[in-house]
Amino acid sequence: MIENIVLLTGMSGAGKTSAMNALEDLGYYCIDNFPKDLLPELERWFSQENQYRDIALSVSAMDYMNFVNFFDNISQHIDIIFLDASDEELLLRYRFTRRLHPMIAANHATTLEDAIEMERDYYHKYLENVQNMIHIDTTKLSTSELAKRIRHRFSRHEKREFTVTFQSFGFKHGVPLDSDMVIDVRFLPNPFYEPDLRDKTGNHQEVYDYVINAKETQNYLTRLKSYMDFVFESYDRQDKAHMIVSIGCTGGQHRSVSICNWLYETYHEQYRCFKSHRDIGVEEV
Repeated sequence: MIENIVLLTGMSGAGKTSAMNALEDLGYYCIDNFPKDLLPELERWFSQENQYRDIALSVSAMDYMNFVNFFDNISQHIDIIFLDASDEELLLRYRFTRRLHPMIAANHATTLEDAIEMERDYYHKYLENVQNMIHIDTTKLSTSELAKRIRHRFSRHEKREFTVTFQSFGFKHGVPLDSDMVIDVRFLPNPFYEPDLRDKTGNHQEVYDYVINAKETQNYLTRLKSYMDFVFESYDRQDKAHMIVSIGCTGGQHRSVSICNWLYETYHEQYRCFKSHRDIGVEEV
């Protein structure tokens, strides 16, 4: 009996193959690029007894709405994952792999830049009113980090736990597009201006202590915790599954990493928590 259906879509080159591999590792029966012309067969298959419990379908921008409408018509709940990446990153990935973009293969575009713009227009047209979509920005995610993000959201648990991912980042490298909440900590004392701390990160105890023990930080954390308690409790009561909290400073090395670590230590025993530091190791410019 089919219990869970995941519809995976997004920009070509954003990581759909890697995401499908992660879902397959979780036991999902994965069908890549399922043709829309076979949707009537899919409906008949769903109505029959079969050995599959969890199914994942990967679909293109051009076919996406056919699948959404199909599942709406048969009143079947689905989880929708949308994978995205910046246009610049998509261009780099295609030029590196030398793959042919689907929009070019279908004769809808003649250049890679036009293909990406056209595909993004498809999604902007159809995704504005889609509720409860899981949006994952893979611009700065490695294949393993994307797989980990998928596993966090779709691994089976006896009780569906409210899960929080804390991630640090640097504003100079861009705000993570998949953030549910963005916390700006650029006003806190900056270890960058301390010669002994500049080349270290918030993962080093001396940097962490410098940031966390500052009077401004202590006053801020008192207010931040009260606010986060309210938000997390509200999300949990509404049976939300997951929230991504992004903490940003200028470069993503010191203050944001320290606050991210503090938040993880504060909440990891209360909720199922994960943390990542997106821009540690990114070359400063």
